[in-house]
Amino acid sequence: MTTSFSAIGQPVTQDAGPDKVSGKALYAADVLLPGMLWGKVLRSPYPHAHIRRIDTARARQVPGVHAVLTGQDLPDRRVGRLLRDIPVLARDRVLFVGEKVAAVAAETLEAAAEALTLIDVVYEELPPVFDPVEAMHSSAPTLHPQMASYQGLPQPVATVNNVFAHNRWSKGDIAEGFGAADRIFEHTFTAQLMHQGYIEPHACVVHIDDHGRAQVWANNKGPFMLREQLAAVWGVSTEQINVNPTSIGGDFGGKGSFMDVPLCYYLALHSRRPVKMVMDYIQEFMAGNPRHPAIITLKTGVTRDGRILARQARVVFNSGAYGAFKPRVYIRGADHSGGPYRIPHVHIESSMVYTNNVPCGHMRAPGQPQNVFASESHLDLIARELGITPLELRRRNVARAGDPTTAGEPWHGPDLGALLDRAAGEIGAERPRPAGRGIGFALGVRHVGRGSTTISLRLEGDGTIEARTGVGDQGGGQHTLIQRIVAATMGVDPRTVRVRRLSTEGPQDPGIGGSRVTPVHGGAALAAALLLKEKLGGQSVAEAARALGPGEGLEASATFDATAADHGACAHAIEVAVDAETGTVRVLSAVLAVDVGQVINPVALRGQLEGGFVYGLGMALTEDLALADGRVRAANLGDYKLPTIADVPPVRVVLLTEDKGGGPFGAKSVGELVNPAVGPAVANAIESACGVRVKSLPLTAEKVLAALKT
Repeated sequence: MTTSFSAIGQPVTQDAGPDKVSGKALYAADVLLPGMLWGKVLRSPYPHAHIRRIDTARARQVPGVHAVLTGQDLPDRRVGRLLRDIPVLARDRVLFVGEKVAAVAAETLEAAAEALTLIDVVYEELPPVFDPVEAMHSSAPTLHPQMASYQGLPQPVATVNNVFAHNRWSKGDIAEGFGAADRIFEHTFTAQLMHQGYIEPHACVVHIDDHGRAQVWANNKGPFMLREQLAAVWGVSTEQINVNPTSIGGDFGGKGSFMDVPLCYYLALHSRRPVKMVMDYIQEFMAGNPRHPAIITLKTGVTRDGRILARQARVVFNSGAYGAFKPRVYIRGADHSGGPYRIPHVHIESSMVYTNNVPCGHMRAPGQPQNVFASESHLDLIARELGITPLELRRRNVARAGDPTTAGEPWHGPDLGALLDRAAGEIGAERPRPAGRGIGFALGVRHVGRGSTTISLRLEGDGTIEARTGVGDQGGGQHTLIQRIVAATMGVDPRTVRVRRLSTEGPQDPGIGGSRVTPVHGGAALAAALLLKEKLGGQSVAEAARALGPGEGLEASATFDATAADHGACAHAIEVAVDAETGTVRVLSAVLAVDVGQVINPVALRGQLEGGFVYGLGMALTEDLALADGRVRAANLGDYKLPTIADVPPVRVVLLTEDKGGGPFGAKSVGELVNPAVGPAVANAIESACGVRVKSLPLTAEKVLAALKT
């Protein structure tokens, strides 16, 4: 295959950049339709309560109000990405603070807000349960007594109270492994509730057109999956729903959920007008789909010389009140509690537990940051007890080509020892540090996403090529990736390739998620470009374009199914300074040694890697969507403490490109690769600096100071 690498490996700006900075890009909240109404929601003030009565009479009298709905006005169906367990509006009980109880559609936001204040709801409070371990006890309230009837529930149904999904990963004989070990270590770690932190909140518009079709505009990264969910809850065929393309203002896992769209449809249906709904940040925090808090207990058996023989893990994910926002019902992540190491005997159990907290969903590398924090922190604790350096303990145990991972798949990735050595060398690990400063290491690995998609190309008479795809661009540069691959394969200037996103009337697409865009959509773009190039019959693109008649075009379409197993990997070395008087942690520098394969766009690559590091830094040090009796304390992003530029240290990114991946030209996915290992690297650096270990995220000054005092 002859490829023009002038379009590959060169820094370029995003294809969507000009439209975004000029205001031309259309977001869901920008959609304006004739006669459009505003929808707003009344939410529960209680974490657990019976709804005894709802009186909407006064709300219906507010001028400009066209619809007022309660759960009794809607079909008794539940919605979800796979597990359908959440009602569109609560019917008889509420299970978290922020659950939707009633909704209105009005001509102005002011009228809608006034109507909500006039809805009278009588509640009878019930005992709540917030801790997932307590929720599993038989004495805890059963939050979903009808759970066995839910569609999408894993089978067989779990028998433990409030557990709706239970997973196991095993290999070898765990009893044999512990029996052969010289030392056994056990530690418990916890990770916090987190919001994805995107700037654009959830928004949607629904219009039922003259043909009875629901036209939907939503900032959702998986429109075809959304259409399936909507068809199920609305009781219509997918052909009666069209999800129109809009720009997405940040995702990080959070924009894969249906959010207000099911309710917006019913408001449009009852009002016979188009309806728009936009969440504010108070609603995002109290009723979005944040990252799961987790409690992880690890037990490891090792030999005297530091060879890991056995690893047992018990992972409890706090799912909140519902499981509807998870595409697999459960999130994996727990299979990373063994780390990228050779461990012959492994037993991992993971439970998804209902509680009376905000329902959780997906967030960058779902389930993995919590478990990597536990695994890589646990490894440092073992190393120090054995008198082996943390770096050396990792070197002795890392997986090598063909070794089975804890999930049972053979290791398909780079030399992990070489990654560690590169990170250590770049940060100067052997150089002495003054008191109060230390270095921490952590390894991170990530599987490459899979799926199938179709991309079609059309060469126009003016020499331009249009690439048609169903995938959106949530800021990660997906359309620029497609543009570069097509341009490189066809040997043309990338500026002559334009990408057009189709609605759900086009070919099926898996959407953004699971680090799949580079291998799946990139693979489809490459396959389509090769077909189009073949159709040129030896001509250049310019010659073929000139030969086209008026209105003619030369087309090629390819469906690509990415199924090959592949792993990316990174090694972090982070240096911190700890103030012994206050417990304050300052990150001084960071090195990311990252296995990336072929680089397609250096600017986008660095953006993903540096952005992922900052994302992990927030989890490590500052971000916490703290709850008090089920109520979220943060009211806005300022209170939530996202990292700013002042919090970010100098970051050196070292790219290892020798190990080619299964993506186009040997590229690998990196979107979710680097953030999981940041937290443990910081925790390990803190212990190196001042000798204390904090086992819960975030690693705040208060926790460090308390550990120093004890």
